[in-house]
Order: sequence, then C-alpha cells, then structure tokens
Amino acid sequence: MEENSMGDSRHPRVILKNFVSVEECKELEFIHKSCCTVGYRPNVFSTTLSHLIATRSPHLILPFVPIRERLKEKLEECFGCEYELFIEFTGLISWTRGASIGWHSDDNRPYLKQRDFAAVCYLNSYGNDFKGGLFHFQDGDPTTIEPLAGDVVMYTADCRNIHSVDEITDGERLTLTLWFSRDCSHDEDAKLVCLLSQSQLHSSNNEPDPYLPLPASSSMYWFSPDHISQHQSGFDICWARMHILGYDLFSPQDKSCFSALDSSCDFSERLMEQLQLARGDELFDLEFVNILHVLQVVQFYSWKASKLQTSKVERETENLVVKLSESQREKINNLRTTFLNDQQLAETVLGTSCGESRQHSFQWVSFSAAVGAWEDYTRELRKELVLSLPYWRTHQAIFSVPFDGS
Repeated sequence: MEENSMGDSRHPRVILKNFVSVEECKELEFIHKSCCTVGYRPNVFSTTLSHLIATRSPHLILPFVPIRERLKEKLEECFGCEYELFIEFTGLISWTRGASIGWHSDDNRPYLKQRDFAAVCYLNSYGNDFKGGLFHFQDGDPTTIEPLAGDVVMYTADCRNIHSVDEITDGERLTLTLWFSRDCSHDEDAKLVCLLSQSQLHSSNNEPDPYLPLPASSSMYWFSPDHISQHQSGFDICWARMHILGYDLFSPQDKSCFSALDSSCDFSERLMEQLQLARGDELFDLEFVNILHVLQVVQFYSWKASKLQTSKVERETENLVVKLSESQREKINNLRTTFLNDQQLAETVLGTSCGESRQHSFQWVSFSAAVGAWEDYTRELRKELVLSLPYWRTHQAIFSVPFDGS
C-alpha cells in the first residue's frame, strides 16, 4: 500500500493507493450486484449490512469485517484521533448512468451532524468500468480524484471538505463507503449485533438450507424512471442484472399470473417463486428457490468462472441442460415483458460500453460447478459467522475473530 497524498490542516484529507486488494474488490462487487436495492437518490443502488441480515444473507457481512478494521485503524492514525471513533454506516453504493451530486459537505444536513469522518473505497476504475464520476474537492489539494479500484479517499465530513461527483455517463461506479462518528449512540455495530442475534443462524428440521436468501419487498428492487410509478414502467433490478449478462428466467410454476397481461398477482410473490435459468435456446433444468438465489449464483459465476473446477460435474450437466419448447419461450417472454417493462432503460442504466468486455465465454458445465461452489462458499461464511457471533455479542462490536481451525 502506498500513501499518495495528504491534505493540510485547512482541508484534512488522505488518499491511499491500493488499500483494498483486487480480490476484495471483486468479492464486494459480487455481494453488491447480487443483493442491492434501489438507493437513496436517482440512479443509485445500495447494499447495507442491515439489508444483508434482513434478506437472510447475514454471512455476507464477513468480507466487510477486515476492511472496516483496517480503514478505521488507518483513519485514526492519519488524523491523529485521540478519542474513540465508531462506525456509523457501512454500505456498498453504485452510481449508474445519470447519477451525480453537486457541491456539498456531509454535515450540511441536520440529521447528519453526528458525522465526523468519511472513507470511500473505490471498487472499480474510471475509464475501464465507467465514464464520468470523477470526485472533486472544492478547495485544497488534491482537487480531483480519478477513482481506481483499491484506492481510498478519507476526509473530515465538514465544510472543510466540500465535494462533488461528476455525472456518470456510462457504466456503473461502485464504492464501499464508511462514515465515522465520535458519538457512541450512532455506533452501527451494536445495532447490527442486535439484528444478528435475532436472525435465524442455525438450521432446523423445517429449514434444511438456512443459507438461502429471501427477497425483500419487490418495491425495493423496482427501478422506475419517475421514481413514483410502481411496475407501470421501469424494471426489476435483479432481473435486469441477469439480462445484462445474457440470461433469461423461466418459471416452472403453472400460474396464469405470470402472464404480462395479468396485473392481479402481487410482484412480491413472483420474486419468491421457484425459477430456472435459460440462455439462448437452452434451459438449465435446476430450480432455484427465488430470484435472489439465482442472482447470487449468477453473480458468483461471473466472479469465479475462471477458477471453477468442472471435471466432477461435466457428466451430470449433460442431463441438466434441455432445449426450450415453444410454450416455455412464450412464458419467458411474458416474464421478461413483466419484469423488464422497459428493456432499453435497463440496458442504458446497467449496461456499459466502457473498455473491453470482461465477460467470460459461457459454459453450462462451469455454471453447474458454480452452483456447488456458491453453496460451499456460503456455508463456510455462515459457519464462521455462527462462531464469531458470541464474541460480537460480548463486545457489542463486529471484528475479526481468530480461530485455530479446529
């Protein structure tokens, strides 16, 4: 890690180069693209730690833990903090085409007066992954920051560091953002530990697979251009993310409410239905329990495709891929019309023409391997979470717990 630059006392800020590893960036990108919801401003999507708990993916908090610790320690060191800092907020935030923010300081709203410091970790890079999105400080040096994956900017969240972000013109700008406070009543950890303690982390006879995610309300995933109408125009962001990667979704449920012409069926119920994945004229004959389940596996495959071992699953995959029938194609088209009401908008907001495509050559055999690898990854994280939670409860803080591996 190389410290690149540091502001003066009038504009205290620090820029750190290569603070987060490439693999850490990729893992957080996987989490965001498989779990995010509509964000707090137009064309912005977010993933909070509390949302991960609420959608039965609390184990996905663990990849954040060592990064949060390193950031907090580095911030206290760089700014010479002689008092304890508390993490007020941790979240993944992506800015898509059209998103921007004018000049502001993070404490210029009354409900944010408790905020003392901010840290922004860039998880992808300007030029390669998105266009626009440059970060500017109004005064002091450096004045402009070009986001590069792994770099971090830290600054005091006050009028000494008024800043803005240029409009995104292509692609998706992804960051890990943390806010810090000296006020312990705004400590995020205590609230998260409480939520974790209330969640179901142990399997039961009635629930053999507690690692499977559970979607939130459909309104949290619906992107509408006017931010008012629900399901009249726009798209479901879970559906759109799979569409951008070249997938379609098929419902094996024989229900008339999956017709695009039928508006009587609750969209939340549709997200909970079992689904299968299609690509081109082929159907993967394995049922996923809901849309978040299939989305997490798809994004995991996008992350890990080049490292998957396929020898063990090659033979069984031959029996899992079938040709789509005409009736199945019709059902897929109805689903696409319903959940991608505005397909062109989805491609504009979530698609990218930046740089070279990072998409791998697709193979069902490697995708089949990803299903098992995702389950192994999830179970391991869940096991670590179950072991860590008693320590977190005792200290009312989330931190890396060393285990001897026994």
